[in-house]
Amino acid sequence: MANLVDNYCEVPALFRRPMWKIWHNLLIRFDRDSTVNFMNYGYAGLNGDKTIDLKKEDEWNRFPIQLYDHVVSQVKLMNKRVLEIGSGRGGGAHYISRYYKPKKYTGVDISAGVIKFCNQFYDVSGLSFVEGRAEKIPFDAGTYDAVVNVESARGYSDMLLFFREVYRILIPDGHFLFADVIGKGEVEEIRKKFQHCGFKIKSEKEITENVARGLELDTKRREFMIENKVPGFLQRPFQKWAGTKGTERFKSFVNGKFEYWSFVLTKN
Repeated sequence: MANLVDNYCEVPALFRRPMWKIWHNLLIRFDRDSTVNFMNYGYAGLNGDKTIDLKKEDEWNRFPIQLYDHVVSQVKLMNKRVLEIGSGRGGGAHYISRYYKPKKYTGVDISAGVIKFCNQFYDVSGLSFVEGRAEKIPFDAGTYDAVVNVESARGYSDMLLFFREVYRILIPDGHFLFADVIGKGEVEEIRKKFQHCGFKIKSEKEITENVARGLELDTKRREFMIENKVPGFLQRPFQKWAGTKGTERFKSFVNGKFEYWSFVLTKN
């Protein structure tokens, strides 16, 4: 299982979706008190960057929250209709709904179990979760002002088809807020896919160092949750999946095997 975690994106596309559903179901089974609500690698400011102000109850998830905040902070979301594809356990959707005050925020994920969990656990006006596929988003064209996608697209069976779907459901001049792990030297191919679908790149930034630093600072919290929630024989795969300091995934950000990029795009 540890090797499958490390090489998830290299697994044939046919098997990624059922693997992801299994992983979600394991989290639901182990996380009885619903404290593991973020599944991203996190983000830390560097060189004295200003940190965001968080409510006391959100401090526990500071580094994963800071990644979401980095992704969406350049665009005004207040009173907008926002869609997140690959919303996972819903922590990012919950944060953005409370702090950025969109009119409507919809999270979409492939796992029926995690959608049920999110709709039962979160209670924020305008926030809801729907089961669906990234390559066939279950909404009409031109229905959302912004689409958020954080650390999810690398596991899709067809990334180009996903980008086309995002373009379809956005309003004219709508924003696509995207961040993910990218193999070294592959970012230009991602740019070409964006442009092929009709997106204009408003801004882009490599944040690999920020992500690596976030993982380093967040390792104790991640290890604590894994040790207290996951059976011993599964703890090593979960640590690799969580990117804790010393794992191959953590080292891949430090040694340059993987990069992490964020983009703000607009629909032409």
